[in-house]
Amino acid sequence: MGRPEPGQAPEPNGGADAGIEDVYSTRLSRRTLPKRQVPEREADPVAVLELIRSELAMDGNSSQNLATFCTTWAEPEVHALMDECLDKNMIDKDEYPQTAAIEERCVRMLAELWHSPSGGEAMGCSTTGSSEAAMLGGLALKWRWRKAREAAGRPADRPNLVCGPVQVCWEKFARYFDVELRQVPLEEGATGLRPHQLRAHLDENTIGVVAILGVTFTCDYEPVAELAAELDAVQRDTGLDVPLHVDAASGGFVAPFVHPDVVWDFRLERVASINASGHKYGMAPLGVGWVVWRLRDLLPEELVFDVDYLGGKMPTFALNFSRPGGEVVAQYYNLLRLGREGYRAILDSCGRTARALAAKVAELGPFTLLYDGQGALPAVSWTLTDPESAGFTLYDVTELLRLRGWQVPAYPLPADRQETVVQRVLVRHGIGYDKIMLLAEDLREAVERLSHGDRRAAEQPGFHH
Repeated sequence: MGRPEPGQAPEPNGGADAGIEDVYSTRLSRRTLPKRQVPEREADPVAVLELIRSELAMDGNSSQNLATFCTTWAEPEVHALMDECLDKNMIDKDEYPQTAAIEERCVRMLAELWHSPSGGEAMGCSTTGSSEAAMLGGLALKWRWRKAREAAGRPADRPNLVCGPVQVCWEKFARYFDVELRQVPLEEGATGLRPHQLRAHLDENTIGVVAILGVTFTCDYEPVAELAAELDAVQRDTGLDVPLHVDAASGGFVAPFVHPDVVWDFRLERVASINASGHKYGMAPLGVGWVVWRLRDLLPEELVFDVDYLGGKMPTFALNFSRPGGEVVAQYYNLLRLGREGYRAILDSCGRTARALAAKVAELGPFTLLYDGQGALPAVSWTLTDPESAGFTLYDVTELLRLRGWQVPAYPLPADRQETVVQRVLVRHGIGYDKIMLLAEDLREAVERLSHGDRRAAEQPGFHH
């Protein structure tokens, strides 16, 4: 019911909370919040807001979550645009034509950033994230392969997709869309797929190969150009024409600005499509990804639906339907606000900070760097040099850092290197040098404590306040 109108008396005790000013004396605050049933009565909006905020305070501090690639800080202008777009449905392009035009501008900008052939009419769209974008890229690979097989009078019931240590979205794609996922095991000393491993896993049923620009586990780049060259050689030797999809969820907004000489994108004719996360190093708020095809013909027309919706006819080829437009508008804001110069400056700064952390980690003694922040994502990953004699595990380190609020994951590498446990820190926009140096000091203290076999809470002389 909210607050009473001017001149209106509040309801007597036992009624709604309209006349009660203090949040923590409302009827709603005197019991646990409803968890299984919708409450019968209305409640004061301020009370509901504050009580939910009180619960949310129990979440971790997102700025100390060094496990996530996702944006955790945004300028006030982004918050304002998100608020203004709260009521805009991305799917309704007839009702919100300017939001649709902004989406199209972003696609064109990304196609140009990723060196789409001039005049090639690259095709693409926004998605809810890179997982959806990856699935659309995978579906296009499957449809093109199936059409070619059927046209040749060959069976098309056993498609497979070849990749290295991919993010779980590709496992979902394979299961949901009935594709065999051929994940190539890691070689000793490698952190991703290597070109010489490809041939043993390719055959006439291979719909494509996925290369990763920013491996989730270690944050380095797979050698996309070398993988493309090997696929070219396979075609020359065997006739198999296998396209390459680049999962640039993290690196698609990094490499163009700080590693322009790394050839990974549409400069390689073998690359058919690219997906990226706008809400990772694209610095947009959570909920936006992008997929772009090198040429319009590479997106099978069977995947494009012409939909009559709210008075207009429009093509759509996303997996989702209704979704908010704010994240797309915020992506456009970042592209205009930062430009190449701004993205480069931010990512250069993040990279310097990551390399400074890598130097601190190397100085501590028990760790071996797997990736030092040089040449790929602004991040650091490491492992224990000698797990047998260290006297502690990286999982122990994770738990001690958590006492200070840091979320620094420890996890095993994929097969065949699952015996190697690693830790990883991502440096994002909004995480500055000073904060990372505080982490480095907490990491040093954790190592010192664990090295002395002390995992118990320290005794306190007393409680003085």
